[in-house]
Amino acid sequence: MSTHDRALPGGPDEPAASGPAADRPDAPPTVDLVVDLSAHEMLRRAHVLDALGSDWDPVAALRGEEAAHALLYSGLSADQQRVYDELVSAGVLPRRGDGHAAA
Repeated sequence: MSTHDRALPGGPDEPAASGPAADRPDAPPTVDLVVDLSAHEMLRRAHVLDALGSDWDPVAALRGEEAAHALLYSGLSADQQRVYDELVSAGVLPRRGDGHAAA
């Protein structure tokens, strides 16, 4: 018998719940609970965009992040550059430009 032929727990031959509470005759039936958070997610995104303001420029923000990244990894010593290159090749840091820190 393969693992695909085995009956799954909770199938028609087994009770849906187990334990002391499920064995009681007065135990309430189990209920599937489904919560759709998509409306909440859209509201959250609207609040985020509202908090950023109408003058938020995502392209300028990205350029600022790129400039900060270049500044952070500029002027590295030979040993620091080696560690940086190892982190990039290991996938810990993203590859940027030619893969070397800015000079």
